[in-house]
Amino acid sequence: MQSPRIPALAFATPRKLPRPGDVDGKVVVLDVAFASEASGGGFDKLTKPFIDGLGSRLVMWVDHHDHDLHAKYASDPRFLLRTKAQHGACPEMITPELVSRVGPVDTVVCHIDFDGLCSAAKWIRGGHEPYPGADDDARAIDTRIGAPSAVAVRMDRALRARSRDTALLGFIVRHLATGLTDATLWKPIDEAGATLVVMEKETRAIAEHYAPLTLSAVAGPRSAVWVDATESHGRYDKTMLLLMGQERADIAILLDRDTLSLAAPFDSGFNFLSILGLSGGMPTLVSVPRSRLSDTLARLGASAADTERIVG
Repeated sequence: MQSPRIPALAFATPRKLPRPGDVDGKVVVLDVAFASEASGGGFDKLTKPFIDGLGSRLVMWVDHHDHDLHAKYASDPRFLLRTKAQHGACPEMITPELVSRVGPVDTVVCHIDFDGLCSAAKWIRGGHEPYPGADDDARAIDTRIGAPSAVAVRMDRALRARSRDTALLGFIVRHLATGLTDATLWKPIDEAGATLVVMEKETRAIAEHYAPLTLSAVAGPRSAVWVDATESHGRYDKTMLLLMGQERADIAILLDRDTLSLAAPFDSGFNFLSILGLSGGMPTLVSVPRSRLSDTLARLGASAADTERIVG
């Protein structure tokens, strides 16, 4: 395959989108969820101004996260919106037919995880996988079901260590978009991944403090564990810590300085969005302001004694 033209890249999260004036020309948005109330402003203050600001320059938005407002855009051909249950990862939604229909774009806006970066690379490659099995790797990493390949693990570790490093994000998209042909691009990726070792040690130490509690309102009695990682803010791997909690109970509850996170296995059937009254996001992984701690525990059915012990 001929080396593809790499358009301008912009990296985003639902709560931190680029300003429309800062992205050039025709724009495609990949793997960026519509913001919910948990994103500090919600759709009306975060997502809608971005959509309206781009106007006709927005040529396609592809995403696989749940949101109540997907239906509003169902008839707009610029939006390909599905749920997490329909597509465990975004790259599998990007096909040669879709890319061909949209035509050339000037800027790709994508999410900052492996799923989003792989989506960007696949778009740049005309809807073709960066390497055989890349779609499956993205699904395994985004759902944490199955074992991703060594290629994906190297990139995922780098991203978990330095997810806000835009230079690193660019290296990964370029490496994927060029089919992993430039071996020198592994150097910054592996250097970033190596820094995760220290974070993993801190994460294991925090996980020793997970404490049990019983929840009565989530589809019958369910087990849960909770831990407060505020003292280690910024020094641990959040993904790893939540997964370690899920090894101990049905639900992992993580408190940090300003945030409360809930996680359950992708195939557990839990829907924290409906439980917490959120309009969008991932049903089995949500983060809300820590100020919602008492309300969240009440909705989950925590006992008064457990609530007092956690809230203080």
